Amino acid sequence: MTSRRPTPGVADLEPESRPETDERSDAPPPVRASAATAEAAGAQAPEAGQVEPGLGVRLDQLRAFYGDAEAVRGVDLDFRANEVTAIIGPSGCGKSTMIRCINRMHEEIPGARAEGRVLLADLDVYDPSVDVVAVRRAIGMVFQKPNPFPTMSIFDNVAAGLRLGGRRRGDMQAKVESALRRAGLWDEVADRLREPGAGLSGGQQQRLCIARSLAVDPEVILMDEPCSALDPIATLRIEELIDQLKTRVTIVIVTHNMQQAARVADRTAFMLDGSLVEVGPTQEIFTNPGDPRTEAYVTGKFG
Repeated sequence: MTSRRPTPGVADLEPESRPETDERSDAPPPVRASAATAEAAGAQAPEAGQVEPGLGVRLDQLRAFYGDAEAVRGVDLDFRANEVTAIIGPSGCGKSTMIRCINRMHEEIPGARAEGRVLLADLDVYDPSVDVVAVRRAIGMVFQKPNPFPTMSIFDNVAAGLRLGGRRRGDMQAKVESALRRAGLWDEVADRLREPGAGLSGGQQQRLCIARSLAVDPEVILMDEPCSALDPIATLRIEELIDQLKTRVTIVIVTHNMQQAARVADRTAFMLDGSLVEVGPTQEIFTNPGDPRTEAYVTGKFG
């Protein structure tokens, strides 16, 4: 595996690889070192458009349950590093449940559980030794409806994760600005960082939520229908942003919009009744699918 940062990798979450000082600390260990740490070590910041080798995610016989009801049925699926993978399928097929299992948000629902393995590089995020807080820093999530913290300013929304991670105040400003720039929002909000984040437009709020995820240097970003509540112009901005972000992170997007999947995704996976039907290059899935059920869905004949 190629590492893009000159520091220990995901194996640092395992107890046997942590230094003794980490074992005595109350703070959860990072999955990988932050970009700021890399810069402090003398690493060169990537140029615009330059791809930083990222981490992929592999699902190995993933099953998810709500009580006794099985919503995801033994899915094996690879999300390739530095690519966008779209998940499509009819409502209720398990798309959102599946991606919530990737960063262990599914288990927050009373009575919900997951089985199987979710591998970030070679690390099973469900291993009992792994800190769930560290998992959610490494694997961020953007929801269908923009959800900025309503009582917080634009600045504090982006800084929230940094503060939880014990970020020193000295580099907070730089990290917030960097995240807002990567989310394509800095020029629009630079002169009103102390205003409420909830006062932004819907599209700006969604990019603010993306900036909040980016601030803690994730390896993967999960997007659950991120544009369904946005107008066409805001949707276009998010799609352009997705294309830019995959040079730094791996992206998984759930969408009901076939045109959106065709525009943004390198690969597309079709799900039905909690199972993976097929996955492949997006152009192939839309023009020459291997399963008649996929063809019926993408051509609008599914019923």
